[in-house]
Amino acid sequence: MASKIKDRIIGTAWELFREKGFGETTINDIIKAAEISKGTFYYYFRSKDDMLDTLSVVLDNEYVKLEQNEDKEMSVFDRLIYINKEVHTFINDHIDHRLIAYLYSAQIIKDDPSSLLDRNRYYFRYLEKLMDEGKKNGELTDELSIPDLIKFYGLAERALVTDWCMNNGNYHLGEYSEKIFPLMIQGIRK
Repeated sequence: MASKIKDRIIGTAWELFREKGFGETTINDIIKAAEISKGTFYYYFRSKDDMLDTLSVVLDNEYVKLEQNEDKEMSVFDRLIYINKEVHTFINDHIDHRLIAYLYSAQIIKDDPSSLLDRNRYYFRYLEKLMDEGKKNGELTDELSIPDLIKFYGLAERALVTDWCMNNGNYHLGEYSEKIFPLMIQGIRK
């Protein structure tokens, strides 16, 4: 129950950040839209700024949905392309490119580890499962270890998101990823 409330707060906050902008969204806006008390908000978060570190939770919730609904008949390579397109479409439609740009830049200049790169995230466990399956069925290269395949995949994903942010979100990230991402990760195929 508690995690559902926290997830609702996080989801609501990110929707408001997209609609109104981070600076214009107040804690009271989040409380009202999430239909919670002020005490409930402060039970989970010290400030609105703390919400910025929850992007990994938002994205991991999307990966959970994708895994639950994945087409096991698809090749691993095609599933990797599919989940990339779907998550990038979600980012395009639900997350302000300026917030992602800010989060990425903050990670470059601060010493604290990013929750986006936390190896305990669902994202990394899901990718590890897919990469392992792809190696075992002979679909993915033997030249890279599973950790290296995951790192390469993440680099390619972040490159597309970074470009989208640098272009002020002026194209559809999911549609562009659908065209470009397969070319970027072609080298992991056997």
